[in-house]
Amino acid sequence: MNIQEHLSKVTEYFSPKVIGEVNDVYVKVAKIKGEDIPWHNHAHEDEAFFILNGELLFEEENKKPFIMKQGDFYVVKQGVNHRVSSEEECQIMLIENKSTAHTGEVKSTVTKSIEEQLK
Repeated sequence: MNIQEHLSKVTEYFSPKVIGEVNDVYVKVAKIKGEDIPWHNHAHEDEAFFILNGELLFEEENKKPFIMKQGDFYVVKQGVNHRVSSEEECQIMLIENKSTAHTGEVKSTVTKSIEEQLK
């Protein structure tokens, strides 16, 4: 599998696409640009971010925002409010339980269902 080939098929920002699965976990890729993701959390699941290319502004409630760069890896613990954004295109890999809702219980114009992420 070539991750860049899968990323080339991602045409919308903030629209994760499942590229594989390991047991009860999905491996996803996404492109981030702008500030469209709302503050949200995943009540019962951790979420892992790996930066493939670019820079990602990561914000967590009650913490100082930080920049993630190519090669950086970060795990958001369950129940922690967070959001991400990027001035320029950033390509990421996400590792999430199959039950993880894209934007948690918060619905927005960018929220994608698991079915949309599997297409």
